[in-house]
This record gives sequence, C-alpha cells and structure tokens, in this order.
Amino acid sequence: MFKVGDLIVYGNTGVCTVEKIGKPDLAGVSDDKDYYTLAPYYSRNSRIFTPCDNDKVVMRPVMSKKEAQKLLKEIPEIDVLVIKDEKKREECYKETMKTCDCREFVSILKTIYNRKKTRLAEGKKVTASDERYFNMAEDKLFGELAIALGVEKSQMKTKLKAQVWEI
Repeated sequence: MFKVGDLIVYGNTGVCTVEKIGKPDLAGVSDDKDYYTLAPYYSRNSRIFTPCDNDKVVMRPVMSKKEAQKLLKEIPEIDVLVIKDEKKREECYKETMKTCDCREFVSILKTIYNRKKTRLAEGKKVTASDERYFNMAEDKLFGELAIALGVEKSQMKTKLKAQVWEI
C-alpha cells in the first residue's frame, strides 16, 4: 500500500502524487473500501479516485534515480517490437502501453521511429495511430524519467531524443 505523498505510476495517466487515502466524499462511491486520491503530476487540476485494492490498473512506485540511470544505459540494447501482422499493429501498441513499463515505452518509440523513417523514405505519410502511440510513449517515458532524475520533462526530452531515436 502506498502512503500519502508517494509518487506512483497509475496506468496510462502516468505519474501521480498520492494525496489522500480513505473514503472519498463522492456520491455513488462505496464506503466499505479505502480509496487513493491521486493528483496527476503533470495535470495538477484533476483528481483520480481509485480503490486501494484496484488490480485492473497498473499502480507502481516511480522508478528510483538508480533505476532511471540504469535504464538510460540500457536504451541501446532495448529491442524494437516485432509485429508480424500489420492489422494488429495498433493492438500491439495498446497492449504494450498497458504494461506501464518504461523499457516497453522505449521499444515502442524505437519501433515507431524506424517505421516513420521507412515510410517517409517511401513517400508515405506517418499513420495517425503511430503518431498517437509515439506521443503517448514519449510522454510517459520522459515524465517518469524526469521525476526520477530530478529534471524538467522538457530537458529529459531534449537529452533523450538523440539517444532513443538515432539507434
């Protein structure tokens, strides 16, 4: 169980701060369970209420500085996704995003970056699906790394773009 003040990753929302633990004063919410009140780190004006025992959405601590530094060193070795059936490409991206795993976000970014280069070289456009999942993976990866390393998200993006995409 998390504590008030903890930084956690909550599903596709990304990094959140645990603001409260208890029974929320909301109509229609069961008062037989404790809930986390979460404040999305990069969207401070919204709140999320989720049962503490929610097992349908990934909830995990934000990676440590040491884990973030290790991930940065491993980026060159992280493989692209292998997608054999083009019709299932978006489904693969969606399932990979659900893991909330930063290594998987790097895989998505590398995969889509390479695909984008190939498509543009062939005179084709980047697909809307590729663009959407690229932006989502980038946002989640850079957001968590920035917090773990104590830097601004924009700095993380600038620092990592060359390392992630040019491999």
